[in-house]
Formats: sequence, structure tokens, C-alpha cells
Amino acid sequence: MLNISNERIDTDDLDRYPLNTLRELPHPDSARRLGRWMLFILIVGIIVMFLPWRQNINGTGKLTALTPKDRPQTVQNAVAGRIERWLVKDGDYVKKGDTLLVISDIKDEYFDPNLPQRLDEQLVAKQGSQDAYEAKITALTGQINALDAGVQVSLEAARNRVKQAQYKLDSDIADLQAAQRNYQIALDRIARYEKAYQDGLISLTDLETRRRTVQQENALVVTEQNVVSTSRQALLNARLDLGTIEAKYREELAKARSDRSSAVSSRTQTEGEIAQLRNKITNVDIRRDRYVVRAPQNGFLVQPAKTGIGETIKEGEPIATLQPDRPQLAVELYVRAMDVPLIERGRIVRLQFDGWPAIQFSGWPSVAVGTFAGKVAVIDAVSSTNGTYRMLITPTTQAGDQPWPKQLRIGSGVYGWVMLDNVPIWYELWRLLNGFPPSLQDEPEKGLKA
Repeated sequence: MLNISNERIDTDDLDRYPLNTLRELPHPDSARRLGRWMLFILIVGIIVMFLPWRQNINGTGKLTALTPKDRPQTVQNAVAGRIERWLVKDGDYVKKGDTLLVISDIKDEYFDPNLPQRLDEQLVAKQGSQDAYEAKITALTGQINALDAGVQVSLEAARNRVKQAQYKLDSDIADLQAAQRNYQIALDRIARYEKAYQDGLISLTDLETRRRTVQQENALVVTEQNVVSTSRQALLNARLDLGTIEAKYREELAKARSDRSSAVSSRTQTEGEIAQLRNKITNVDIRRDRYVVRAPQNGFLVQPAKTGIGETIKEGEPIATLQPDRPQLAVELYVRAMDVPLIERGRIVRLQFDGWPAIQFSGWPSVAVGTFAGKVAVIDAVSSTNGTYRMLITPTTQAGDQPWPKQLRIGSGVYGWVMLDNVPIWYELWRLLNGFPPSLQDEPEKGLKA
């Protein structure tokens, strides 16, 4: 019956026996059915191998803000101080300019509560010194002008005296020359009178009269010589007076100019001190305004770093973290360095956010459920610390897609797929088996231009 024996049973003989149960049992054709199923599966597999498959590059990242101003920032204090009181609590929504906390100064040079008044008094005193130096400069300038005017008169008078002495000397020299000529004439005459007396033409009385005339002329020459010497000495004295007046003027003028330069230097120094005082007054006013720490922009205050009253904080030390309100969300996606040349700006990215269940078919994004669309906005030119490259993905919508959820928070995890070109499934399997990278129909630059 089971065809196990070597002796075959003739089925015709079975008909003579009442084997009703055997006749009622089914006679399955298992081999034929298995063959048909295998043929069907083979045909379906061949058809599937030629279906389009979307190549992609996957990466992980987190949510961030597209612009730096929308990213979480630390609120810092500009001056060192002691916390006096907090006006907000963790998680509060604050607006730009709202007071977060109040501090007091811890530097001894700013302890005086009347410091601005003291600085104003110092400024008034310095301005008085500046006015005094201005008056001194004006007086010395007038003195220099007076010296210029007075010395001109004195020098002109001294020059006139020199000219007068010169004229008198010239006149005395002329008188001396005249007396010398008269004396020479008298000598010539006395010689003739001596001869005439010897010849008996004149008397001795006339000769003696002529001799007395010669002596008088000689005395007149000596007198004129003395007068000329006196005139020359007077001319020298006049010239010495002129030089003395010039030297005295130079000395007095140099002293006046030196005093004026000193006054100008002191005034300049005072002006510098006044500028420093004004700068200090402004700095004190600004510093006192920094005792109140205000919110730099609208947002939520989280994670206060200093919480106690009386704690001291340093300059530039973080006080709390501020999450700006309504940030422009973007995804910070990291991919391998070998995949960066295949990606250009504008590529579509499918995103799966932590906390949102999704079923992703990376090769068939149209049948994925729970994923959201984005596009590549920024590709970093340098790699990150772990060798990967960062991309910023901005929101975009495609047919049938929903916008990004409003409940997303900066810092939550994201898994993404950068969509490339369509290829047959058999090609994708062959590429994966050989470890080849994805392929593109066009170069990234050409695809970007298109």
C-alpha cells in the first residue's frame, strides 16, 4: 500500500476488497504545488529586483537652532559681585530687559555710596585748575607781547644813540682833521717867518707872535684828538648798551616763554586728568547699572548656576541658561566623511525624531510612516572632533507630509536619511555586497546648479 515492498501490488486487485477508508483519504500532489510556489516566488523576486530603490545616507544628530541667537545661551555677569536677591525662578518666561537678579559690589574702591558725588567734586576742582592755567597762559602771552613791544622801543632808542655817537665821532674827526691842517699851515708859516726874521724883514715881536699861534694850533690839535677819543668811547658804550638791551630782552623773553610752556604742559596734564575723571564717572555709572542683571532676549530661564543669596560671582561667570523663545529649529545631522562628497545643499532628508514612533523604509520613503521631511541647508567645511561632518537640516514639506511637531525641544535626538538617486534593487544589493558607496547620476555641483 505504501509501495515499500519490492513486490508491487496490483491496484486492480484492490478493487475486489472493501477498502472504503482508503478510498476516502485525499491524494496530495505536494511536489507539483511546491514547484508552482517556487516558480511564483522566483518570478516575484525577479520583478522585485527591477523595482526602483532610493539610495540614501544615514546619520544621527540632534535638534538645534538655525541661527546662533536662537540657541541656548548662558546669562553672564559683567562685574564681580555678591547676589542680593533673585527676582525669577527656574523655568520662568522672561522678556528682554526683565530683571533676573540684583548684586552688590565686592571691590573696596566702589564701596562708597557717594562715589559719584566725590568724583564730581574732583572734576570741579580739576576744571578750576584748568581755568587757572588758562589765565596764567593768557597773562604770559600778554607779557611776551609787551616785551616784544617794549624791546622794540628800547632797541630803537639804543640804535638812535649809536647813530648819534657815530655822527658826533665823524664830526669830531672832521674837526681834528681841520685842526691838523691849520697846525700844518702854521708850521709852514713859521718857517717862512723864521727866514724873513733872519733876513730882517720882520721884527722879533712878529716872529714871537707867529710862534705863539703855532703853539695854539698844536694845542687845538691835541684837544681835538681828545674829543675824538671821547666820541669813540661814547660810540662803543652806545653799541654795548644796544647789545645789553638785546641780551636782556632775550633772557626775559626766554623766561616768559618757558613759564608759558610750563603752564601749557600743566594745562594739558590737567585736561588729561579731567578726561580720566570723566571716563571714571561714566564707568562708575555703567558699573552701577550692571548691578542689575537683565534678560538679553525673550525666552525661558533654566538651570541657574548660582542659586543662593550671598554667593559671590566672578566677572563673566555663567549665572543661568536662557532658551530663546520661538527658535527657528534645524537638525544638526552628522555623516561620515566618505559620504560628504555625495551631498549638496537642497537634498531632501527624511527625519525620525525621538519620542515620535515611526516606521521607516529608507529605500521607499513614500511608504514610510511617522517621518518628517527636511532639506540640507548647510554643510560644514571642516570636520568635527570625531571625524564626521555636520549638516544643518531645515524644515520643508512635500506632498502628504506634515509639518514638524510643535512639541520639539532643542537637544532631542534625531535619526535622518539623506535621499539620493533611484537605482534598481538588484544594483543596490550588488553595491552592498561589494561595499561600494552610493552613486549619483550627476556631479554634486551640476545637481546643485540644476
